[in-house]
Parts: sequence; C-alpha cells; structure tokens
Amino acid sequence: MAREQLGVLNALDAAKTQWYHFTAIVIAGMGFFTDAYDLFCISLVTKLLGRIYYHVEGAPKPGTLPPNVAAAVNGVALVGTLVGQLFFGWLGDKLGRKKVYGITLLLMVVSSIASGLSFGSSSKGVMSTLCFFRFWLGFGIGGDYPLSATIMSEYANKKTRGAFIAAVFAMQGFGILGGGIVGLIVSASFDHAFKAPTYSENATASTVPQADYVWRMILMFGALPAALTYYWRMKMPETARFTALVAKNAKQAAADMSKVLNVDLEVEEEKVIKMSGSQANSFGLFSKQFLKRHGLHLLGTTTTWFLLDIAFYSQNLFQKDIFSAIGWIPPAASMNAIHEVYKIAKAQTLIALCSTVPGYWFTVALIDVIGRFAIQLMGFFFMTVFMFALAIPYHHWTLKPNRIGFVVMYALTFFFANFGPNATTFVVPAEIFPARLRSTCHGISAAAGKAGAIVGAFGFLYAAQSTNPAKTDAGYPTGIGIRYSLIMLGVINFIGMLFTLLVPEPKGKSLEELTGENVDENDEGEVQIDPSRTVPI
Repeated sequence: MAREQLGVLNALDAAKTQWYHFTAIVIAGMGFFTDAYDLFCISLVTKLLGRIYYHVEGAPKPGTLPPNVAAAVNGVALVGTLVGQLFFGWLGDKLGRKKVYGITLLLMVVSSIASGLSFGSSSKGVMSTLCFFRFWLGFGIGGDYPLSATIMSEYANKKTRGAFIAAVFAMQGFGILGGGIVGLIVSASFDHAFKAPTYSENATASTVPQADYVWRMILMFGALPAALTYYWRMKMPETARFTALVAKNAKQAAADMSKVLNVDLEVEEEKVIKMSGSQANSFGLFSKQFLKRHGLHLLGTTTTWFLLDIAFYSQNLFQKDIFSAIGWIPPAASMNAIHEVYKIAKAQTLIALCSTVPGYWFTVALIDVIGRFAIQLMGFFFMTVFMFALAIPYHHWTLKPNRIGFVVMYALTFFFANFGPNATTFVVPAEIFPARLRSTCHGISAAAGKAGAIVGAFGFLYAAQSTNPAKTDAGYPTGIGIRYSLIMLGVINFIGMLFTLLVPEPKGKSLEELTGENVDENDEGEVQIDPSRTVPI
C-alpha cells in the first residue's frame, strides 16, 4: 500500500510558483540556449569553410566541403552528444546532479573557445582540430540533457512541472535564434568593413583574408552564455529528491529545501531509512523488477525520441532547396563569402522566429492543460499528415507558383514537431523513472534520440540524392530522391505515433506516485502499489 510522502518532497510538490522556480528555469535554460547555439551555429559557417579551405582555382562555383569532411564537421558534435548523454546521465545518478552539472558547463565553455581557435598548416589540419574540439563540445552538451531535465523535474511542483521542464527545453529555440542573430551581426560588420566582389566577378578576391575570423567568432560566442551561468549553477543546492532518496541524507535535504522554500521543514530520518530499505527503492536498471515496472516505459521513451529525431534532423535536407526556391539565398556565385554567411543567418533567423520558437512555447502553455500524451500523439499525427502532403504531390510543390505553399507546409511540419514530440520526449523521461535511475534513463532516451539525429542528418543526406547521377550533389552517389525520402519520413512519424502508446501520462502526479517510490511491502515481501497511483499505459 502507499506510504505517506516525505514532508520535504510534499512541500516541493505543493509549493506555489515562486522566484526559485524561475531562477532554476533560467540557470538550466541557459545551458540549453548554449546547447542549441553550439549545435546549430555550425550550419551557418560550413559554406564559408568550404570557400576558405577548399577553393579550387578557376572553378565556376565556390569551394565546398567534400562530403566526408562535411559529414565529420556537422556530425562529430552529435556523436559527442550521444556519448555525453549516456556518461553524464549515469554519473548524475552516482555523484549527484549538482556535482556533475558544473563539469558539463565548463566543458562546453572550453570546447567552444577551442573550436574557434582550431589551428593547422593545411585545410585538413584545421578541419581535424575543429572536429576534435566539436566532439568534446558535444560531450559536454550531452551531459546537459539528462541533468537539466532531472534538476528541473525534481525542483518543480506537480501542478506546473511539465511547463517548467518544457520551458528549459524551449530555450533551444532562443539558442537557434541567437545563433542566427550573432551570425547576422558578425557577417554584416565584416561585410561592411571589408568590401569584396562577388565570386563570379573575382573568385579569389570574393573571400577576403579576414573571413577566417568570421566563423571563429561565431563559434566562440557560444562560450559566453554558458560562462555567465556557471556561478549560479554552483550556488544551486542539490535536489531534495537526490539527497533524500538516493544519498539518504534527510537532514541535508530538509536544510537545503528550507532555504529554497523559506519554510521550516521537519527532518524525517526514520521515513528515509524505511523508504530506502524498501524493495521498491532498491532494484537496479538491469533487474527483473525494473523490466517489469519500467521496461515498456523505457522502450516508449527511447523509440519515440529516436523516431522523432530522424524526422527533425532531416529538415536540413530541404532547407537549402526551400531557401533557394523562395529567393532567400541567391546562387553562391552571385555573392562574396561573407555576404553568403549573412544570407544564411538571415534565413535561419526567420525560420526560428516564424516556426521554431512559437512551437516550443505552445507546448509550455498547454502541456499541463492537455497533457504530454495528447501533445505527443497530436504532434506525430500532424507531422505524418504534412510529410505525406508534401511527398505525394511533390512535383506540384516544385512548380514556381506553388513554392510558397511548400514553405508553409514545411514550416507547419516543424511547428508540430516543437508543439509535439520534440518537447514531450524531453519532458517525460525526467518524470516517470525512480530518482536513483532518473538521470540514467533520461540519458539513455536522449542518446537514442541522438542516434536518430545521426540517421536523419546523414542517412537521409545520401537517401535524398536524386536518382539521376547528373543531378546529385558533388561527391554523392545516387539516392531515392526527395519525394521517396519524404514518404519514408511520413512512415517514421506514423510509427512514432504508435510507440507513443507505450508512454504514460505524468500530468498532475507527484514523481513518487509515478515511480512507486512511496510504496510499502506486504508481509510476503511483495510490493503493493495503490491502484489509484499507477500510471495508465
């Protein structure tokens, strides 16, 4: 049967929204702002890197990164993120959220600066150094996923917990927007200060020597927001749920939360000892009890995040076609190197403003009203519909009069990704697993997502190539074409909708209700959970 909740956890669950909640959102959210900035700003400068380091004398078009180099520069941070999610997720449950939180931030600051200082006597040397530091940047970013989600989840009250965790994740939108704005400011400043002809007018002079500073400054700026929040991260007390349920230190948990909540809390040593001795609070990740109680939940959170990120990261395939089609980015030869960065940054900023940012905040506003399950199911459903609507009459959308319609459909697809599974797949794993495994399980779910991102960004980069060898991008083999790639993505979204049925609804419940950590054992040693507190699947 259910045991009475610990007083300190009850106080957190019932607390009214107050200043410390917003402080926690900003401290955790600035990490996510930095994460998004660092992961997405590379797309602003890859064309510039191609012009600077892979210029071919006499070529009709500017230099571009070879396919293997482009894949490494764009993908190495995703690989680092995947590894970091698993490692820091596990470490967060072993050492505590706070201890590990500072390490990930320092790693992000140092790696951001080092990425901008990438050195080498040849283009290969510069790219290799850049990839090395981008991996470690990704490794630090990976740690931020499980730790930020877990900290916010464990600090929040049960009434608005979903909105608070989603608000941390929504800072990603501002990070992408911030990347675009920094790109605009830096490129506009250099373009104004160092006038250069277009590539078609004078290929060599179109890339001024100072262009090498542009990409370095854009990458290094990512260190600033992370460095600004380091002090505040270190001042945050450890979460009461880790201190009481994992470290089993009732006195410290009560003292920490008394300061945070400005109330006197009773020290409940006996209750903590009794709870920690319970069979329900001792099984490990690889036990039969975990498999029985949370196996399907973990399968649901990993598969939905994996499938979502395949679709979400494949958007880069269509951006260049869309931007070119609506005239946001003119042909490369008609611009100089720095002006091209300006045009790409402008396009990314507009997409972030119109589609990315609003979707995140719709989730924040409605997640505790209609629930995680409904938002995720609805998001996958509309992504499926719009992907098929783009794919089946694909030729219709390529005709000039219909291109604006294509952009609207494309924007709606990613609006419903953000007002849908992109946010909920981050929120739910931080709520439905026990405190001692929460960070680890969130890390596993997030790592599955990054595996999907790698498939989406690179698998589909090859798959989406034209079936006609004359129309493929330089250096790529033929693929199945964009139309069939969109159909495949539609099917992937539909499968995501089916796997959503495995994910429980945590709305309005305390974390301990969801995980069964406040249960007693009966005389036979069997764990009995109050049926009213179980999670519907």
